[in-house]
Amino acid sequence: MNTPLAERMRPKSLEEYVGQEHLIGPKGGLTPILESGNLPSMILWGPPGTGKTTLARLLAHQKERPFYQLSAINSGVKEIRDILQKAEHSGGLFSNKSPLLFIDEIHRFSKSQQDSLLGAVEKGSVTLIGATTENPSFEVINALLSRCQVYILNPLDKSQLQQLISNALNQDIEIKNKKVEILEDEALIKISGGDARKLLSALELVINSSSEPIKIDNALVLEKVQTQMAQFDKNGDLHYDIISAFIKSIRGSDPNGAVYWLARMIEGGEEVKFIARRMLILASEDIGNANPTALVLANSTFQAVSILGFPEARIPLSQCALYLASSDKSNASYTAINKAQQTVKETGDLGVPLPLRNAPTQLMKELDHGKDYQYAHDHQNNFVNMEFLPKELEGFRFYEPGENAKENQLRKFLKSRWKDKYGY
Repeated sequence: MNTPLAERMRPKSLEEYVGQEHLIGPKGGLTPILESGNLPSMILWGPPGTGKTTLARLLAHQKERPFYQLSAINSGVKEIRDILQKAEHSGGLFSNKSPLLFIDEIHRFSKSQQDSLLGAVEKGSVTLIGATTENPSFEVINALLSRCQVYILNPLDKSQLQQLISNALNQDIEIKNKKVEILEDEALIKISGGDARKLLSALELVINSSSEPIKIDNALVLEKVQTQMAQFDKNGDLHYDIISAFIKSIRGSDPNGAVYWLARMIEGGEEVKFIARRMLILASEDIGNANPTALVLANSTFQAVSILGFPEARIPLSQCALYLASSDKSNASYTAINKAQQTVKETGDLGVPLPLRNAPTQLMKELDHGKDYQYAHDHQNNFVNMEFLPKELEGFRFYEPGENAKENQLRKFLKSRWKDKYGY
């Protein structure tokens, strides 16, 4: 099996490493560490193809550390403990150079998997380097994150990508003897999206599928890489950027933006249930009682796409997205529960008023549980003016109906029942 170009061009030293000068350049954040004898545990955070794995390997080589690698995809707690034990012993009793444990896609580790790393990292018996495409603030447990330095890797810029192309043409053993000329590189650069691996894969595809002499221009690249999907990485930051754009388009009542970002996700291979689930959340968070039917449709859409799958699921997804985007909006339900939860955090466990308490036993009845409770259906309009909040919160308003037709009706209804108590 032939080794891919991206792997063949993987740097063997830091001098060959392209990009991330803010980390390993003359004034880089890692430069003082490289010049010292220390190497702290760290998290490398950046998009795919920015050199996280390569940098970890080069750091281990530079510091002459034993190197161990785990993947979150196929490593459970047992595998982690086994390799930690092996790594700890490899350092030697009298060595001050702890082995380096590299964990790719550390954001995929469960809490228990991450917990199993803590002891070794705390003792310093291993130096952890985790690589992630996700924000570590959300994906790495605080106890582990607090013991690691976080370094951000950026997408490669145009000049760096051009350097990679030049290096491949002049240095790769399988390409340098071929007759290849770069006439235009804009398409290659655009396809890469700042991802070195994607760039070199596209370059290799164009070269291997063309006859010599090969003159690479934008038209040839687009022809040979015509199956290249729209830039979308469902495991990286772009995943969250696109779903964010989708949600914000619906919230902003723009059906055209909504269906475009929906198409981006579909073409990028996003999981159908993930899209439907986000619309289900939005139907309550951003529309709520302004149009209660939105939640019904979103739930029906989730059920439908779960049965259908792609490609047919794209149709109900589009229908739902367009309906939600074109609907009246209200975040009143979302705001109300947030306000209520914050009040609970601030006021603690306030006592339940006696009339509202449950009284399943005689003792509870003797303690006045449920006493003076008035059954609403025994009164006119199925309403009774009594207190349903703890004494400390009497008259406190959590729900602020939105300014839309449906909730204006709700406001009138509440005003007719509660008069001036809640200020509706």
